[in-house]
Amino acid sequence: MKENLSIEDLLLLDTELAIKWNDDEQTFISLKILRDHCPCAFCSGETDALGNIYKGSPKKLGENGYTIVKLEKVGHYAVRIFWGDHHADGLFTYEFLRKLGDI
Repeated sequence: MKENLSIEDLLLLDTELAIKWNDDEQTFISLKILRDHCPCAFCSGETDALGNIYKGSPKKLGENGYTIVKLEKVGHYAVRIFWGDHHADGLFTYEFLRKLGDI
């Protein structure tokens, strides 16, 4: 993977997010995979100094939970996704998005 990875273009399709990277690679990630791998502390957990992981109770997501209403680049390293159920806490780093494309 290129050291200075950046996104040249984001395109929201019906059921997936298409990403064009600065190294001419393209990634297609289903919206379900994106939401199911949300990196926020509530969804993925937060580790304390002793290694204990704390996270929120699992939620059953409806159709709105898998619908993107807005995408926002954060600096030169991440994307914030605003979901149809008003969830928008996770920052998807470029490296993380690239890895999700391999799932």
